[in-house]
Amino acid sequence: MREVKLNKESISFDAYETMAEYYFKDIDRKPFNAYYERPATTSLIQDVNGKKVLDAGCAAGWYTNWLLERGANVIAIDFSPKMIEMTRKRVGNRAEILRADLNEPLSFIDDESIDLVVSSLTLHYLKSWDNCMSEFNRILKKDGQLVFSVHHPFMDFTIFKKENYFLTELLDDEWNTPMGKVKVQFYRRPLSDIVSYVIDAGFLIEKLLEPMPIDQFRIEQPEIYDRLTKTPQFLFIRAKKL
Repeated sequence: MREVKLNKESISFDAYETMAEYYFKDIDRKPFNAYYERPATTSLIQDVNGKKVLDAGCAAGWYTNWLLERGANVIAIDFSPKMIEMTRKRVGNRAEILRADLNEPLSFIDDESIDLVVSSLTLHYLKSWDNCMSEFNRILKKDGQLVFSVHHPFMDFTIFKKENYFLTELLDDEWNTPMGKVKVQFYRRPLSDIVSYVIDAGFLIEKLLEPMPIDQFRIEQPEIYDRLTKTPQFLFIRAKKL
């Protein structure tokens, strides 16, 4: 495994090391993932057969496997060694799987060599998006696409009862897992900053989604389903390199 020195801005490393097995065994069946985030993200991904794709923040490898099943050639990266281990467990040697920190340059990927970057619920762990957006633009071919999901700024602002919507702030949360409560940190920022990072890096936003969960979510968790039909949890963007 290539050595990766975590950037001082890297957060939630211990949390994801702790949750790696949980992500591999349980997350695929969780309604927020299976019936809300993944249907929306995959709806933004066009034909990947024969394309070279970067899974940026691969976690336990669900998207890596999904992309491989559709004929993509995949590079999967994550900053957590245990998440990398789970991705290898899921897909074996069918993908190039590397440990990397999105706060740092992706120097192991050539200029204009990637057709698509997919980043699922990862970028809100970065304080600044300057580096990752610049690197995504560098490695993408002309007209290559970036598809990503993040926490919706409205959700973070209201649930955490913050006073100034326009700040970028580090938030502390606790997630209930089979191992008990796990402390997770992430950043909230206003929608204008999210959009500006993408546009200023040389992308054209093609589509922005605030989607409804699919019906299976209503069957399994009707109260949360009802809330999600009134207040968004995640934000989804597809952008094209100019």
